[in-house]
Amino acid sequence: MIIANGEVLIYSLISVILVSLISLIGIGILFLNKKILKKVVLILVSFSAGALIGDSFIHLLPEAVEEKGFTIYISLFIILGILIFFIIEKFVHWIHCHVPVSRNHTHTFAFMNLIGDGLHNLIDGLVIGASYLVNIQVGIATTVAVILHEIPQEISDFGVLLQGGFTKTRALFYNLLAAITAILGTLISLFLGKNFTGYKMFLIPLTVGGFIYIAASDLIPELHKEIKISKSIMQILGIILGILVMVSLRFIE
Repeated sequence: MIIANGEVLIYSLISVILVSLISLIGIGILFLNKKILKKVVLILVSFSAGALIGDSFIHLLPEAVEEKGFTIYISLFIILGILIFFIIEKFVHWIHCHVPVSRNHTHTFAFMNLIGDGLHNLIDGLVIGASYLVNIQVGIATTVAVILHEIPQEISDFGVLLQGGFTKTRALFYNLLAAITAILGTLISLFLGKNFTGYKMFLIPLTVGGFIYIAASDLIPELHKEIKISKSIMQILGIILGILVMVSLRFIE
Protein backbone atom coordinates (compact mmCIF):
# COMPACT_ATOMS: atom_id res chain seq x y z
CA MET A 1 0.00 0.00 0.00
CA ILE A 2 1.47 3.34 -1.06
CA ILE A 3 0.83 6.18 1.40
CA ALA A 4 0.24 9.83 0.57
CA ASN A 5 2.96 12.47 0.92
CA GLY A 6 1.56 13.92 4.18
CA GLU A 7 1.27 10.46 5.71
CA VAL A 8 4.78 9.57 4.56
CA LEU A 9 6.12 12.61 6.42
CA ILE A 10 4.15 11.83 9.60
CA TYR A 11 5.08 8.13 9.67
CA SER A 12 8.72 8.88 8.87
CA LEU A 13 9.10 11.58 11.53
CA ILE A 14 7.40 9.51 14.24
CA SER A 15 9.66 6.58 13.39
CA VAL A 16 12.88 8.56 13.31
CA ILE A 17 12.05 10.39 16.56
CA LEU A 18 11.52 7.02 18.25
CA VAL A 19 14.87 5.86 16.89
CA SER A 20 16.56 9.04 18.14
CA LEU A 21 15.10 8.65 21.63
CA ILE A 22 16.79 5.26 21.87
CA SER A 23 19.98 7.23 22.63
CA LEU A 24 18.52 7.98 26.08
CA ILE A 25 18.68 4.27 26.93
CA GLY A 26 21.97 5.11 28.62
CA ILE A 27 19.92 6.34 31.58
CA GLY A 28 18.60 2.84 32.12
CA ILE A 29 21.96 1.09 32.01
CA LEU A 30 23.21 3.23 34.89
CA PHE A 31 20.98 1.19 37.20
CA LEU A 32 21.78 -2.26 35.79
CA ASN A 33 24.28 -4.71 37.20
CA LYS A 34 27.13 -5.33 34.72
CA LYS A 35 26.46 -9.08 34.58
CA ILE A 36 22.74 -8.55 33.91
CA LEU A 37 23.55 -5.88 31.32
CA LYS A 38 25.91 -8.25 29.50
CA LYS A 39 23.22 -10.95 29.30
CA VAL A 40 20.56 -8.50 28.10
CA VAL A 41 22.83 -7.01 25.45
CA LEU A 42 23.75 -10.47 24.15
CA ILE A 43 20.08 -11.35 23.66
CA LEU A 44 19.40 -7.97 22.02
CA VAL A 45 22.35 -8.45 19.66
CA SER A 46 21.08 -11.83 18.45
CA PHE A 47 17.54 -10.47 18.10
CA SER A 48 18.89 -7.49 16.17
CA ALA A 49 20.95 -9.69 13.84
CA GLY A 50 17.84 -11.71 12.95
CA ALA A 51 15.78 -8.57 12.41
CA LEU A 52 18.36 -6.96 10.10
CA ILE A 53 18.76 -10.14 8.05
CA GLY A 54 15.00 -10.64 7.95
CA ASP A 55 14.28 -7.06 6.89
CA SER A 56 16.93 -7.27 4.17
CA PHE A 57 15.62 -10.44 2.54
CA ILE A 58 11.91 -10.35 3.42
CA HIS A 59 11.08 -6.66 2.91
CA LEU A 60 13.80 -4.58 1.26
CA LEU A 61 15.24 -6.90 -1.39
CA PRO A 62 11.84 -8.02 -2.78
CA GLU A 63 10.87 -4.33 -3.14
CA ALA A 64 14.17 -3.50 -4.85
CA VAL A 65 13.74 -6.20 -7.51
CA GLU A 66 9.97 -5.89 -7.99
CA GLU A 67 10.01 -3.31 -10.81
CA LYS A 68 12.97 -4.33 -12.99
CA GLY A 69 14.03 -7.69 -11.61
CA PHE A 70 17.29 -8.75 -10.00
CA THR A 71 19.66 -6.87 -12.29
CA ILE A 72 23.42 -6.48 -11.97
CA TYR A 73 22.80 -2.93 -10.73
CA ILE A 74 20.96 -4.28 -7.70
CA SER A 75 23.93 -6.53 -6.95
CA LEU A 76 26.39 -3.65 -7.37
CA PHE A 77 24.39 -1.35 -5.09
CA ILE A 78 24.23 -4.08 -2.42
CA ILE A 79 28.01 -4.50 -2.64
CA LEU A 80 28.39 -0.71 -2.50
CA GLY A 81 26.25 -0.66 0.66
CA ILE A 82 28.58 -3.20 2.29
CA LEU A 83 31.60 -1.11 1.27
CA ILE A 84 30.08 2.16 2.55
CA PHE A 85 29.36 0.71 5.99
CA PHE A 86 32.85 -0.80 6.08
CA ILE A 87 34.33 2.65 5.38
CA ILE A 88 32.15 4.24 8.09
CA GLU A 89 33.48 1.73 10.63
CA LYS A 90 37.04 2.33 9.47
CA PHE A 91 36.49 6.06 9.86
CA VAL A 92 35.49 5.58 13.50
CA HIS A 93 38.67 3.60 14.23
CA TRP A 94 41.21 5.58 12.20
CA ILE A 95 42.16 8.00 15.02
CA HIS A 96 43.37 6.58 18.30
CA CYS A 97 44.53 8.48 21.37
CA HIS A 98 46.89 7.19 24.04
CA VAL A 99 46.82 10.12 26.49
CA PRO A 100 45.45 9.00 29.88
CA VAL A 101 41.90 10.07 30.65
CA SER A 102 41.57 12.95 33.12
CA ARG A 103 39.15 15.73 33.96
CA ASN A 104 41.05 18.01 31.59
CA HIS A 105 41.39 15.55 28.77
CA THR A 106 38.78 13.63 26.83
CA HIS A 107 39.93 10.81 24.60
CA THR A 108 39.89 11.59 20.87
CA PHE A 109 38.29 8.20 20.17
CA ALA A 110 35.19 9.36 22.09
CA PHE A 111 34.75 12.33 19.74
CA MET A 112 35.46 10.11 16.73
CA ASN A 113 32.81 7.71 17.99
CA LEU A 114 30.33 10.62 18.15
CA ILE A 115 31.17 11.67 14.57
CA GLY A 116 30.83 8.10 13.33
CA ASP A 117 27.62 7.62 15.30
CA GLY A 118 26.18 10.86 13.88
CA LEU A 119 26.99 9.74 10.35
CA HIS A 120 25.53 6.30 11.02
CA ASN A 121 22.32 7.84 12.38
CA LEU A 122 22.11 10.16 9.38
CA ILE A 123 22.13 7.09 7.16
CA ASP A 124 19.50 5.44 9.39
CA GLY A 125 17.30 8.49 8.74
CA LEU A 126 17.88 8.26 4.99
CA VAL A 127 16.94 4.59 5.09
CA ILE A 128 13.76 5.12 7.13
CA GLY A 129 12.57 7.92 4.81
CA ALA A 130 13.25 5.86 1.68
CA SER A 131 11.51 2.82 3.20
CA TYR A 132 8.28 4.74 3.81
CA LEU A 133 8.46 6.07 0.26
CA VAL A 134 8.16 2.43 -0.86
CA ASN A 135 5.18 1.57 1.34
CA ILE A 136 4.04 1.47 4.96
CA GLN A 137 4.97 -2.21 5.44
CA VAL A 138 8.58 -1.66 4.45
CA GLY A 139 8.74 1.55 6.50
CA ILE A 140 7.52 -0.09 9.71
CA ALA A 141 9.67 -3.20 9.24
CA THR A 142 12.79 -1.13 8.61
CA THR A 143 12.06 1.11 11.60
CA VAL A 144 11.72 -1.96 13.87
CA ALA A 145 14.98 -3.39 12.50
CA VAL A 146 16.79 -0.08 13.05
CA ILE A 147 15.43 0.27 16.60
CA LEU A 148 16.47 -3.28 17.51
CA HIS A 149 19.95 -2.56 16.18
CA GLU A 150 20.18 0.85 17.86
CA ILE A 151 19.46 -0.43 21.40
CA PRO A 152 22.69 -2.46 21.80
CA GLN A 153 24.52 0.11 19.64
CA GLU A 154 23.54 3.02 21.88
CA ILE A 155 24.44 1.07 25.01
CA SER A 156 27.87 0.48 23.47
CA ASP A 157 28.23 4.13 22.40
CA PHE A 158 27.31 5.32 25.89
CA GLY A 159 29.98 3.05 27.35
CA VAL A 160 32.58 4.36 24.88
CA LEU A 161 31.84 7.97 25.86
CA LEU A 162 32.17 7.17 29.57
CA GLN A 163 35.42 5.34 28.89
CA GLY A 164 36.60 8.34 26.86
CA GLY A 165 36.27 10.70 29.79
CA PHE A 166 32.74 12.08 29.42
CA THR A 167 30.58 12.56 32.50
CA LYS A 168 27.31 10.59 32.50
CA THR A 169 25.22 13.71 31.86
CA ARG A 170 27.51 14.91 29.09
CA ALA A 171 27.58 11.44 27.49
CA LEU A 172 23.77 11.32 27.39
CA PHE A 173 23.55 14.82 25.91
CA TYR A 174 26.09 14.21 23.13
CA ASN A 175 24.66 10.77 22.38
CA LEU A 176 21.23 12.36 21.89
CA LEU A 177 22.80 15.10 19.75
CA ALA A 178 24.38 12.48 17.49
CA ALA A 179 21.06 10.59 17.33
CA ILE A 180 19.14 13.66 16.13
CA THR A 181 21.06 13.57 12.84
CA ALA A 182 18.67 10.73 11.92
CA ILE A 183 15.84 13.30 11.69
CA LEU A 184 17.92 15.35 9.24
CA GLY A 185 18.58 12.20 7.24
CA THR A 186 14.86 11.43 6.99
CA LEU A 187 14.01 14.95 5.81
CA ILE A 188 16.78 14.78 3.18
CA SER A 189 15.52 11.37 2.08
CA LEU A 190 11.93 12.56 1.68
CA PHE A 191 13.12 15.61 -0.29
CA LEU A 192 15.25 13.49 -2.62
CA GLY A 193 12.48 10.93 -3.02
CA LYS A 194 10.06 13.66 -4.06
CA ASN A 195 12.41 15.35 -6.52
CA PHE A 196 14.52 12.53 -7.98
CA THR A 197 12.93 9.58 -9.76
CA GLY A 198 14.36 6.23 -8.77
CA TYR A 199 16.01 7.52 -5.58
CA LYS A 200 14.36 4.96 -3.30
CA MET A 201 15.26 2.09 -5.64
CA PHE A 202 18.87 3.29 -5.46
CA LEU A 203 18.95 3.56 -1.65
CA ILE A 204 17.06 0.34 -0.85
CA PRO A 205 19.77 -2.02 -2.24
CA LEU A 206 22.40 0.09 -0.48
CA THR A 207 20.44 -0.46 2.73
CA VAL A 208 20.33 -4.20 2.12
CA GLY A 209 24.12 -4.21 1.82
CA GLY A 210 24.49 -2.10 4.95
CA PHE A 211 22.15 -4.28 7.01
CA ILE A 212 23.87 -7.47 5.86
CA TYR A 213 27.24 -5.94 6.75
CA ILE A 214 26.11 -4.91 10.24
CA ALA A 215 24.59 -8.32 10.96
CA ALA A 216 27.45 -10.39 9.52
CA SER A 217 30.44 -8.21 10.45
CA ASP A 218 29.42 -6.59 13.74
CA LEU A 219 26.68 -8.56 15.46
CA ILE A 220 27.26 -12.24 14.65
CA PRO A 221 31.01 -12.12 15.51
CA GLU A 222 30.02 -10.76 18.93
CA LEU A 223 27.75 -13.77 19.41
CA HIS A 224 30.62 -16.15 18.63
CA LYS A 225 32.50 -14.85 21.68
CA GLU A 226 30.04 -16.77 23.87
CA ILE A 227 30.47 -20.54 23.42
CA LYS A 228 28.35 -21.99 26.24
CA ILE A 229 25.68 -24.29 24.79
CA SER A 230 22.80 -22.78 26.78
CA LYS A 231 23.67 -19.23 25.76
CA SER A 232 24.34 -20.27 22.18
CA ILE A 233 20.84 -21.76 22.03
CA MET A 234 19.44 -18.47 23.33
CA GLN A 235 21.34 -16.65 20.59
CA ILE A 236 19.94 -18.94 17.88
CA LEU A 237 16.42 -18.47 19.24
CA GLY A 238 17.00 -14.70 19.32
CA ILE A 239 18.04 -14.66 15.67
CA ILE A 240 15.03 -16.78 14.68
CA LEU A 241 12.70 -14.56 16.70
CA GLY A 242 14.10 -11.46 14.97
CA ILE A 243 13.43 -13.04 11.58
CA LEU A 244 9.92 -14.11 12.62
CA VAL A 245 9.12 -10.53 13.66
CA MET A 246 10.04 -9.40 10.13
CA VAL A 247 7.89 -12.19 8.65
CA SER A 248 4.91 -11.14 10.78
CA LEU A 249 5.29 -7.50 9.70
CA ARG A 250 5.01 -8.69 6.11
CA PHE A 251 1.33 -9.32 6.71
CA ILE A 252 0.52 -5.83 8.01
CA GLU A 253 -1.91 -4.17 5.64
